[in-house]
Amino acid sequence: MSNKEERVKQKFKTISSEARPKSHLLRNCIRAFIVGGILCDIGQFFNSSLTRIGLPKEDVSSWVSIIMVFLGAFLTGIGLYDKIASYAGAGSLVPITGFANSIVSPAMEFKKEGFIFGVGAKMFVIAGPVLVYGIGSSVVVGIIYYLFK
Repeated sequence: MSNKEERVKQKFKTISSEARPKSHLLRNCIRAFIVGGILCDIGQFFNSSLTRIGLPKEDVSSWVSIIMVFLGAFLTGIGLYDKIASYAGAGSLVPITGFANSIVSPAMEFKKEGFIFGVGAKMFVIAGPVLVYGIGSSVVVGIIYYLFK
């Protein structure tokens, strides 16, 4: 390799390292922890409130799931969940609200294509693989558990 090629490579490394955005790993982790914790606290608030008003224990978790999915979908619909996600990053992916967001976002994006080919066809673009592999892996784990029990 010639001296000229070596200088060009070194200059490229220098320019690319200067242009690369600085990592804010600690700040991002703190934000994700706080926002994810707040979302979980909201779920716990509904859990405690529904238990306190006398809802049977076996129904509380279903109602909390329904409420949290609704909140995730509603916040996505009004455009607030995207702002939360841009601030909190992975903290907004708390499973139930993040799942609602992953269903509603593509549905909103493709609604102009109609209910069949837009909303219906594209609604599970993001969540579909999660469902397929989640259900598939649970079946495999269930079979292994059955065989070794």
